[in-house]
Amino acid sequence: MLDLLSDILTNLSMRGTLYFRTSFTKPWGVAVPSYENVARFHFAHRGSCLVKVDGVSDPITLAQGDLIIIPHGASHDLYCGHEPEHTIMPLDAVLEKSGFDGSGVLVFGGDEPQSETQLICGHFSFNPKSRHILMERLPPFIHLTNYGETAGRWMEATLRVIGEEAGGQKMGGDLIALKMSEAILAQAIRSYIESDDARDTALTAFSDKNLSRAIDAFHKAPAERWTVETLAHAAGMSRTGFAVQFQKLMQMSPMEYVTTWRMEVAKKVLLQAGASLTDAAESAGYASDSAFTRAFKKETGQSPAEFRKLESTVHSQF
Repeated sequence: MLDLLSDILTNLSMRGTLYFRTSFTKPWGVAVPSYENVARFHFAHRGSCLVKVDGVSDPITLAQGDLIIIPHGASHDLYCGHEPEHTIMPLDAVLEKSGFDGSGVLVFGGDEPQSETQLICGHFSFNPKSRHILMERLPPFIHLTNYGETAGRWMEATLRVIGEEAGGQKMGGDLIALKMSEAILAQAIRSYIESDDARDTALTAFSDKNLSRAIDAFHKAPAERWTVETLAHAAGMSRTGFAVQFQKLMQMSPMEYVTTWRMEVAKKVLLQAGASLTDAAESAGYASDSAFTRAFKKETGQSPAEFRKLESTVHSQF
């Protein structure tokens, strides 16, 4: 049985993509464009740099051992050295100028080899039709300092292996690095949710010992006959106390959360080959196709048939 965070990320069809490992020397700068439905990451394997995220006033110092996640794919600049306004170049231009062909290490920058910065860069893509408030309400960036140590020995070892395998010459190295990188986002989100930075945000509910029990119980059996009362019982709270606390922290009612996630579960079933409307309705906890269809259209603006037809057309073009 998947735990709460694993269930959410799995249903969002998260897939890691490792861009490259870098060897940058001062002065250097890379302008990374924005991209939808992705979360980008940069890990400072060696050396340091500055990161300027679009919409964030001050640059972030990414020191050796730090990890930064940019959850919403915002454009950002990575740079190190004087006069960044003159040294920052678009990513495509950097790739062309360096002659990087997608394998090995991206080598780029000025003539100060003693100031080498090695980054491990990549992104996690999500199904554009899937959504969850946990991802939607993450901040513009998550900066985890000295990440290898704070995340524990397992993550420290994982990052070390990724650093050694990514862009290396050993068979299967890139695949190993890619698969291990998919664990980074889950670990980073968990670390953020459990940190003080997440307090007073809608994500607090996921670390609240009572509310998280109810949310976890629902995710393990979304088709069950959930009510505010049964969710409150799972949380070990009174009905009124649970409903008030849930609304306060999640900024939505318990049943709004239930309905929203059930539709995400149903979407996945609708796109499965051979799955019927009844299969999708049952996966979302609806006893009749008509009741499910009404709820699905109210939530998504499309009927299940319209959703499936549109998605099938989109996928057939690729």
